[in-house]
Amino acid sequence: MLDTAIMTRHDIKDTRLVRSFAYIGGKWCASASGEVIKVTNPGDGAVIGEVASLDADESRGAVDAAQSAFADWSMTLPQARAAILRRWFDLMILHKEDLARIMVLEQGKPISEARGEIDYAASFVEYYAEETKRPNIEGVTSHLPDAEVELWLEPVGVAALITPWNFPSAMLTRKAAAALAAGCTVVAHPSKETPFSALALAELAERAGLPPGVFNVVTGDAPPIVEPWTKDSRVRALSFTGSTEVGRLLYRQSAETVKRLVMELGGHAPVIVFKGADLDSAVTETIKAKFATSGQDCLGANRIYVERPVYDAFCEKFTEAARALTIGHGMDDPDIGPLMTGGAVAKQEEHVADAIAKGASLSLGGKRHALGPLFYEPTVLIDVPDEATIMREETFGPVAALTPFDTEEEVVTRANNTEFGLVAYIHSNDPRRIYRVTRALQFGMVAVNRTKVTGAPIPFGGVKQSGLGREGARKGMEEFMEIKYVCRDWA
Repeated sequence: MLDTAIMTRHDIKDTRLVRSFAYIGGKWCASASGEVIKVTNPGDGAVIGEVASLDADESRGAVDAAQSAFADWSMTLPQARAAILRRWFDLMILHKEDLARIMVLEQGKPISEARGEIDYAASFVEYYAEETKRPNIEGVTSHLPDAEVELWLEPVGVAALITPWNFPSAMLTRKAAAALAAGCTVVAHPSKETPFSALALAELAERAGLPPGVFNVVTGDAPPIVEPWTKDSRVRALSFTGSTEVGRLLYRQSAETVKRLVMELGGHAPVIVFKGADLDSAVTETIKAKFATSGQDCLGANRIYVERPVYDAFCEKFTEAARALTIGHGMDDPDIGPLMTGGAVAKQEEHVADAIAKGASLSLGGKRHALGPLFYEPTVLIDVPDEATIMREETFGPVAALTPFDTEEEVVTRANNTEFGLVAYIHSNDPRRIYRVTRALQFGMVAVNRTKVTGAPIPFGGVKQSGLGREGARKGMEEFMEIKYVCRDWA
């Protein structure tokens, strides 16, 4: 089914990592209908392979496998679960280069970013291998005479995981490692654009010793796979990373079975640069926040507010820094790779045209790149009014929107004027201002004078319509656990 020669030409050493079948109940499965989905390299449009496209009945079969495996896995000693997760982590690190190259071929991101994502993805497996042994029975001072009170943490059951194409490895391990550590079994659906990364992780999970049915990966179109999970009462938790629009749909579909929901949805991150900040550092960090993953990141800077006394200088420095970014194919390790779909490129064009029509000026870029139909130039818009679409919608691409502000109160109001609330960035050297603005911003995460804030030990998530619950840290594991209250009389 798959032309492994394509993979071999890109120096993938262990070709067994390149899998074209779904993984259910410890077996590699084709679709009974023979249906497949072609996967293409966004850099050049070449078909890199095909994966099985399963239907609703086969999706329910994955739940059957997970449900059958749940009793044994949930009762497996935490130390044994931890040892398996640790072996999974070790194998990911051992095969880091192959995993990164598979990701570049199907997702297009620069190879250095792909290697970084594998490190990031593996860190969740390592973290939860350690956290597996942490949950304990908690004794509580009894409010009743002659009674003992305890709180037990128990796995919720089968967990459904739905992951996006922009971080195809990290979003899967962040969810799966937490669920598996908690004692849940998993049915996972990777994006149809990037299934090979998930299937490679399933191959390594099998090698690590995860029992059949504990970790299942179901490939194909989302609706016939995911909708049965939302309606299946055996699926007790659903974790989704993706758009707010799809999150709302899953929320409605899951209501009938009252599932535990964890959702990391859209972002619309503001960057606020105050006068007195280290301007060079602010430019460097904002370039990172805007253009990482070619702008295709829910944490990406979408609205860049700069205090008026330093606005012109910031715009000039930022434009020159963006001009220096390189554009190219992922294996050549540029700063900017291709976007994922033609629709994504069209969205950049629409946002740029709309902003200019409403009074913004084009400082850099603003058009497709000659490398191919999915490449778009790093673009800088200045003096962007709040009425522009780009100031109200997530761009998800390499277009930066800059605008001035005059007062702290004004910029906080403008930054908060959105249905989203995932992350915000502040640049200031005034500790009192940092405290006030951090408290006032309605976002789940705030980064101060830096861009990178994520990692396995922190609870990742947003407020408002940017999501529900948290991923990472102890909180991420608790999302897949229930509290059982036990009141015991020894009489």
